[in-house]
Amino acid sequence: MSTQGERVYVARLVGTTVFDPLGDPVGRVRDVVLLFRAKGAPTAVGFVIEVGGRRRVFLPLTRVTSIAAGQIICTGLVNLRRFHARATEKLAVAEVLEQCVTMKDGSGDALIEDLAIERTRTRVWTVTLLSVRLHNPRKGPLGLRRRAPAVVVSLDDIEGLGEREEIQGAELVLQSFADYKPAELAAVLQEMTPERGAEIAAALDDERLADVLEELPEDDQVAMLSTLRRERAADVLEAMEPDDAADLLGDLPKREAEKLLKLMEPEATRNVRQLLEYADDVAGGLMTTEPVIVGPEATVATALALVRDEKVTPSLASMVFVVRPPLETPTGRYLGLVHIQRLLREAPRDPIGGFVDPTIPPLAATDHLSEVSRRMATYDLVAAPVVDEDGRLLGVISADDVLDHLLPEDWRGSDDGATRAVKARG
Repeated sequence: MSTQGERVYVARLVGTTVFDPLGDPVGRVRDVVLLFRAKGAPTAVGFVIEVGGRRRVFLPLTRVTSIAAGQIICTGLVNLRRFHARATEKLAVAEVLEQCVTMKDGSGDALIEDLAIERTRTRVWTVTLLSVRLHNPRKGPLGLRRRAPAVVVSLDDIEGLGEREEIQGAELVLQSFADYKPAELAAVLQEMTPERGAEIAAALDDERLADVLEELPEDDQVAMLSTLRRERAADVLEAMEPDDAADLLGDLPKREAEKLLKLMEPEATRNVRQLLEYADDVAGGLMTTEPVIVGPEATVATALALVRDEKVTPSLASMVFVVRPPLETPTGRYLGLVHIQRLLREAPRDPIGGFVDPTIPPLAATDHLSEVSRRMATYDLVAAPVVDEDGRLLGVISADDVLDHLLPEDWRGSDDGATRAVKARG
C-alpha cells in the first residue's frame, strides 16, 4: 500500500476508479468515510464507492492496497450491501466540506474546501491538513470584498471541526451529484444525517427536489418536506406529479395539508383535491391527472410532439388518450387510446381519431388495486385510463404507480437481495 507519510486530498479522490488486482474496474469513489472521536484527529476508515447500478457500498481502507494518481487498487473483495453511515461517522465530501471552522489566529471563520489524510506508522489514515478559505475576508482599497485565497492549515490552527452549525453550504456537494438521477440522489440523502440532508434538499431547485421526494419512502418525504418553509413546500408540491403530491399531503396532519393546499396554485390544488377524494388502493387514488390528452381531430404530428416533452414520463408517453372537449381532466367523453407505436406508422397530417384502439376498456375510479393490476397485466399496459360514471377521463394509472403499492413498504431502502462478498464492517 501507499508508503507512510504519503498525503492524499479527499476531494481529488472523488470519481477515481477502483480496480481489483487483475486490473478490472470495481467502481468509482464517491466519498470518504471519516470516524470522529471525542479526542484526537478524525481518521479515514474507508471509501464509499459506486458499483454497478449506482449502488453505493463501503470499501474499508484495510482492503485497499494502493492509492495512486487516477486509480485505487483493492483486494477485490467488496461488500455489496448498501452503505449506511454509523453515528460516529461522517462523509467527508457530503458532510464536512463547506463546514465553517474558526481560525485560532483571530482572522475569522473559514470554509473547508478540502482535507488531506496521511497514513501513520500504525497504518491508520488520519486527517492532518485542511484547505480552507476565509468566510469573511476584509474589504479591499475600493471597499469591495475580495475573494480570499485558499490556504492550507493544520488541525491545530482551527477549532470547530466536526461540530454541527446552524447552516452549512451545499454547493460543492451538489456539484458532485449533478449527474445523479432522482432515485440515486434520494438514496444518497438517506445516507446523511437528517440535518445535512435537509440542507442539501433546501439547495435543490423546486423541480429537482420534487423529483427526489417522489423517490423517498413516505416517512422520509414527510420529514424532508417539514424542514422547508411552508411557501417553499407548496412550490415543491406543485412541481410534483399530482398523484405523488396527493399521497404526500395525505400523510400530513389535515390542518397542515390544508394550509399547503391554500398556498398552491388553483389548478394544482384542484387536481390534488380531486385525488384526495379517493382511497390509496383504488384507481382514483392511484392515477395521475396529467396524461397526454388530445381531441380526435388532432393530427398525428401534434400527438407526437406532445409525447416528446421531456416532462412526460416514459410510461405516460407510451400512449395518447383521445377525448371530446374539454381536454383537461375531467374531460369530455372518453373515446379511447392510441399507442405510440401506431402513431409512428401513420402519416403526420392524419387525424388521430381514426387510430383509436377500441379493444381496451377503461377502469372505473372505484376499481380496487387488484383489479387495476389484473387489467393492466391482461392488456399488457404500462398506462391505463380511468373514467367516471359519465365516461369522462379522470386520469391515467402508470405501471410504476401500481408497483409502488404492490411492493413492500420498505422496498426503497432494502438491499434488493444483493449478495455480500465479505463480512460487514466490524
